[in-house]
Amino acid sequence: MDKEILALENAAEQLRSEKKYHEAVEKYAAILSKDPNFVRAHLALAVVYYNLQDFEKSVAHGEKAVELEPNDPFNHVAMSVTYQRAFEGTRDPAYIQRAETAKARAHMR
Repeated sequence: MDKEILALENAAEQLRSEKKYHEAVEKYAAILSKDPNFVRAHLALAVVYYNLQDFEKSVAHGEKAVELEPNDPFNHVAMSVTYQRAFEGTRDPAYIQRAETAKARAHMR
């Protein structure tokens, strides 16, 4: 794996742990500019954008992780949680059905 990507990921994780979410987004975006298919960056951005209350972007990055690695049960579980969090933040009932579907897909793998 690219050492620069790993260094960016480590820096992003540190920023995330310090709750410097906007700065973390910048680091994850830098990773994705180098490798748009880096699943861990998409999963992390799903969490970071949730913390920033940007549920649309949170869901989009979670869905991208599932799209890139559809056979990984973890990604479906993470997506279910992301949908649940989006529901909590928006009260949009469509997210509940999507959360249940993602959870079911995790158990089918």
